[in-house]
Amino acid sequence: MAVLLVMLGAILLLLFGTAIQSGFCLLRNYLVARKMGVAVRIILFDHVNPLWLVCDRLVLSFVKRLPFGLGNNSFTRYNFRGWEVPDRYYSHHEMGDAYILISPRNIWLYIADPDAILDLWRRGKEFPRDVSVTAVLDIFGPNISTAQGAQWQKHRRITASSFNDQNNFIVWSESVTVAHDMLRYWTSKPFIKSTADDLRTLSLHIMSRAGFGKSFKFQGQDETATAVETDLSLSYKDSLKMILENCVLIFALGTKFIANPWLPRKLRQLHGACNSFQKYMTQVYEEEKQAFLRGESGDRNFMTSLVRASQDETTNSSLGGLTEREIYGNMFTFNFAGHDTTAHTFTFALYFLAANPAIQDWISEEIRHVTGDRQPHEWPASDFSRLKRCLAVMYETLRLYTPVPTSKFVDGQTPQPLTIGGRTIILPPKTMIVPSYASIQTDPKYWGDDSLEWRPSRFIRSSASAETIEATLEDEEFIIPARGTFLSWSGGARDCVGRKFSQVEFVAVIASLFRDWRVDPALSDEETPEAARKRVLDQIETDSAPVLLLQMLHPDRCPLVWSRRR
Repeated sequence: MAVLLVMLGAILLLLFGTAIQSGFCLLRNYLVARKMGVAVRIILFDHVNPLWLVCDRLVLSFVKRLPFGLGNNSFTRYNFRGWEVPDRYYSHHEMGDAYILISPRNIWLYIADPDAILDLWRRGKEFPRDVSVTAVLDIFGPNISTAQGAQWQKHRRITASSFNDQNNFIVWSESVTVAHDMLRYWTSKPFIKSTADDLRTLSLHIMSRAGFGKSFKFQGQDETATAVETDLSLSYKDSLKMILENCVLIFALGTKFIANPWLPRKLRQLHGACNSFQKYMTQVYEEEKQAFLRGESGDRNFMTSLVRASQDETTNSSLGGLTEREIYGNMFTFNFAGHDTTAHTFTFALYFLAANPAIQDWISEEIRHVTGDRQPHEWPASDFSRLKRCLAVMYETLRLYTPVPTSKFVDGQTPQPLTIGGRTIILPPKTMIVPSYASIQTDPKYWGDDSLEWRPSRFIRSSASAETIEATLEDEEFIIPARGTFLSWSGGARDCVGRKFSQVEFVAVIASLFRDWRVDPALSDEETPEAARKRVLDQIETDSAPVLLLQMLHPDRCPLVWSRRR
């Protein structure tokens, strides 16, 4: 009994000490933040606190039920991951172009001034990118997403050479092929509940071809479910899929820990997947290196391009090329970014389209005009630039649901000035700075009174002088958003190196799906089509949140039906 009392006392003392320290740190950060002269709101837990990430929504659901308005405060409004999406532009309209959230750990400055954001991107040395949230991508080695300073410059210079026209041709061709395979599967079913899972498979197949030169036949979710469960020795494709779906678990436990033979079967299988993927990368790396030394030309996939660019840099540059581990790290990063971000964007877009049949007609009109009577394998990659409406669907989807927000911080020990809304603010060292993407991309000031509606046509300018529909389609222009108002691919020197890759993939897939087919929500008992479409839009709005990236959490609750156009 005495031992239990001692243990209980020790635990209470630890909790009390932690509370006192947190309170002191919170007060210190509050006093520092107040000196900046902008609105300050207090949150009790940092957004990246791993324990809080596990239970934030559960705890807040109870706090919100408190009587007498006690559940309506900054804690419940801001203290959960992904709060920016439902908040949209409302906080900035209440508090101005800049406001601060403070926690015991950090001071977070949120800014919604395009000029300030552009200045932030230009001043990369004073405001480096916060890479703590991308550390999960270091599983197989250092990479472009986690490197800083001179190391990042080396990674950027070499990896940028992989994203070229030759690779875009591969992406276009593979996207059209796999999308038609997926469409055949979808249209063979009375309804589809596995839309999100199938889109993850599609994006994985496209990345496999673009990354390693390896093509796979598409299989739907129900066709592949049993195969992965029965074998510990996984193929390259299945191992990569398992790693991508469990990378947070790998990051948290470490590859050495999950190698222990006494762990549950799932963790042992995950360790096998890591080994399988590592062995495959090593094999391809050695083959490409030997081919380079023999002077042989090869397929312009990512691995080929990285190996050859690194060998060239090693020979011709004093800065050197990428190490073997750095090549593996970048290959995994490309696969993660090209798989998860694209798959989630596809899911949002398809559900928006299912709820908007008029937009389906609008893009199908363009697709039919551009592709004519040609078969899909005859569609050239040059069609991409003509499919402006399909690209507009991507931009509009990302405008409302950007999967990967980024942040900066004040480096060094010297405070830095930043002009926001015509006023210069002095930022203390280590201040975290967040461009408010969810605010600036929905603010009526930049996007009009319907800024919260999904309307892809806002990105298209039509010619008033065109006399025929064919002339209208040819004369249409894609409207590039004003600088600093569209942040989905970030910006500045550290913008997304795979922007064109993702655009080519998205447009090719959408063109393949909607040329001759349409998608609608499956109707529940006695439900009208209009009610079903509203249900889908409600599902998007209320059931979207970050897991690792922003995504629809339960899209399977809204099955979709595909039918041929009349």
